[in-house]
Amino acid sequence: MRLKKSLSLFFVLASFAAFSQTRVKKAVFIIADGIPADVIERLDPPNLKMIAAQGNFLRAYAGGEKGGYSQTPTISANGYNSLLTSTWVNKHNVWGNDIKEPDYNYWNIFRIVKQVAPDKKIAIYSSWADNRTKLVGDGLPQAGNIKVDISSDGYELDTVNFKHDKAGTYMHLIDEQVTNSAAKSIKEQAPDLSWVYLEYTDDMGHRYGDSPTYDDAVNKMDDQVGRIWQAIQYREKHFNEDWIIFITTDHGRDEQTGRNHGGQSDRQRSTWMVTNYKQLNAYTRYYKPGIIDITPSIIRFMGIAIPEAQLREIDGTSLIGQADVAQPQVIYVQGTLDITWKALNTKGNVKIWVSPTNNYKTGGTDEYKLLAQPLLTQEHVLVSVKDMPSAFYKVVIEAPGNTVNRWVIIPAAK
Repeated sequence: MRLKKSLSLFFVLASFAAFSQTRVKKAVFIIADGIPADVIERLDPPNLKMIAAQGNFLRAYAGGEKGGYSQTPTISANGYNSLLTSTWVNKHNVWGNDIKEPDYNYWNIFRIVKQVAPDKKIAIYSSWADNRTKLVGDGLPQAGNIKVDISSDGYELDTVNFKHDKAGTYMHLIDEQVTNSAAKSIKEQAPDLSWVYLEYTDDMGHRYGDSPTYDDAVNKMDDQVGRIWQAIQYREKHFNEDWIIFITTDHGRDEQTGRNHGGQSDRQRSTWMVTNYKQLNAYTRYYKPGIIDITPSIIRFMGIAIPEAQLREIDGTSLIGQADVAQPQVIYVQGTLDITWKALNTKGNVKIWVSPTNNYKTGGTDEYKLLAQPLLTQEHVLVSVKDMPSAFYKVVIEAPGNTVNRWVIIPAAK
């Protein structure tokens, strides 16, 4: 009897010890403004190189589907919100840096985390207060009443401590403040999800274009990333935590001078991402990732389940974990949807869901019908929508590892 009790106590203690050793998953993403991929590749900054050596460097893109319904201007706030919401401008509705009417019905990464795991702490470190107050919607009822737990921002309005000199070096000093605040906060407070925004590179790009001054700004950014990375390494060494970091940019620059952006040329759409995460999935082997793919990657790393309604609207694909389906395409032909996709796995089926409405965009609910369940490897199916006539359809392809979506907009007859 004593032996049985001793063994029971041993297994209880062993289970408790194993549970207590579960490492907490935390995440940081950094947006360094306005740096095309070719500049990073040419300069090969040491801290980005070091992080990529542990994980990965990937060429990526911004700007949505060129020529398609999701084409998005390659402008700063547009890029930030594409990352935050994992959608393009046709959904999140941020068309410029004035951030006039963001559609908060498309949840940003912070809202997803707070809604699913309200005890998680979120943080924003930025020169612009608008990133927190307008894009994330800190405290706004229409943005879900989420509250940013830790913030350090608004420095672009502080002309006393950061006197606006003609050379624009004040913005570097602001980025230094943002970096130091972020590194200190991550090291001491360790919020579960943090956004760090660095602006100086874009300012120097606008002023000087492709130039030694611009290169110097990129190297200064790299030094700042290094300090934040050191704080992360400190947390992983001294606490029971695993951290993921993504460093990326919001847009590239024009080919002719490097001073401009906003259009759809290859270099303006050309971005990149660096992460310490090593084992990326099959999607990254076959397709160029977009800025929209960072949010679902972080969410999956943190072990948070995105609610179904929001998952069906997300345009990005997680770069970590299982990914089964990519590149959805849909053509409407006389009451039939011709649906194709690319399979990244050889096992399982996909579910084809179709809705003839877009009530979600205005805060409503869309009713989806399950119209087919073909094999994943079939990569093609025809479904009739004659019993649900509409000039607009949303198609969701649900696979075991991920979900992708596509709109069908039928032009009005002339």
